[in-house]
Amino acid sequence: MPKAAFAQRLPAGAGVGNVAGMEANIGQRLVAGARVKVIQQIGARAYSWSSEIRGTVVSFEQRPTGSWFAHSRDDHLWLDRLTIRNDDGEITTLNLDEFSVVQVEAEPAATASPTLP
Repeated sequence: MPKAAFAQRLPAGAGVGNVAGMEANIGQRLVAGARVKVIQQIGARAYSWSSEIRGTVVSFEQRPTGSWFAHSRDDHLWLDRLTIRNDDGEITTLNLDEFSVVQVEAEPAATASPTLP
């Protein structure tokens, strides 16, 4: 299946980082406490396999891999990594790519500033 045909199956206006077809400011909205839904797809020859996960953002960052073939900054491949806490308390780290769709369902609740006695 051509990559372009596979990408057309994703909802428009969703995604992460600087990947084409993704919401430009989503990385700024992925802050600790935000509630998100992530759909990831893996393309096979004649079908695609999807998984959906919901949770609360713990962190969002770019982290290097130990990839020897990357030939990028510091000879590492830099990946967008989203760590979320599921409703049952499980911590999950997702590597986001052009087939990942991230939707912010709820912004983090505003925290009250501490007051001095």
